[in-house]
Amino acid sequence: MAIRIFITGGTFDKEYNELNGKLFFKDTHLHEMLKLGRSRVDVDIRTLMMIDSLEMSDEDRNLIVQQCIKSDEDHIVITHGTDTMVETATVLAKATIKKTIVITGAMIPYKFGSSDGLFNLGSALAFVQTLPHGVYIAMNGKYFNWDNVRKNRATAQFEEL
Repeated sequence: MAIRIFITGGTFDKEYNELNGKLFFKDTHLHEMLKLGRSRVDVDIRTLMMIDSLEMSDEDRNLIVQQCIKSDEDHIVITHGTDTMVETATVLAKATIKKTIVITGAMIPYKFGSSDGLFNLGSALAFVQTLPHGVYIAMNGKYFNWDNVRKNRATAQFEEL
């Protein structure tokens, strides 16, 4: 079973500029993360965009939907910024795509070394292989149905409604 991974950016792939203290995008870290995690899962990776999810537009979300529809794979993982992944999950669910789609992200950039991104990616890859068709969010070892989740900004965790 091949898994399609769509990259959209988010904290997952941010870098830190030591000169000005700002976060920025350069390249995805997914290949490095899969190698570090010793993944043996058959994946096909495609970068759709490298943006902060707070800057994601309706057109960006439509591109994600269209790419999921066009994908030959029935199992899709999307890396995404945590601030608006619930909104993207809602758009995907309303498109009623007959595939298993798992959206994941990170609260801390992978390059910081203490990121939750590697664990979240591994969890998302496991969940996408085992869950039935539908749209899910995978964070911190848990999966959530698209319509029963929110990001709790006070605790920096995802939780059921």
